[in-house]
Amino acid sequence: MSSDVRKLVGENVKRVRIAAGITQSELAARMGVDRAYVSGLEQGQRNATIVSLWHVAQALNAAIREFFEPLDPKKGEPPPRRRKRATPPA
Repeated sequence: MSSDVRKLVGENVKRVRIAAGITQSELAARMGVDRAYVSGLEQGQRNATIVSLWHVAQALNAAIREFFEPLDPKKGEPPPRRRKRATPPA
């Protein structure tokens, strides 16, 4: 199970990084880590702490929750969010 979470987080970090138009080296520099750390994170080989994920989110100007969104297997991106309907007052 934990490897699945690491893989999910890694795939999402990579997706967000690419969408931001930056390289692994640029992300690593913004985080103050080695490029190999970013590579391992994206491959699901790193067990990132919440502090590390916070640094990734800050470097990518993203929300941490984006790293935990399930990906659509066909598109490699998260499914569109559904809006909750407002409950009318009783």
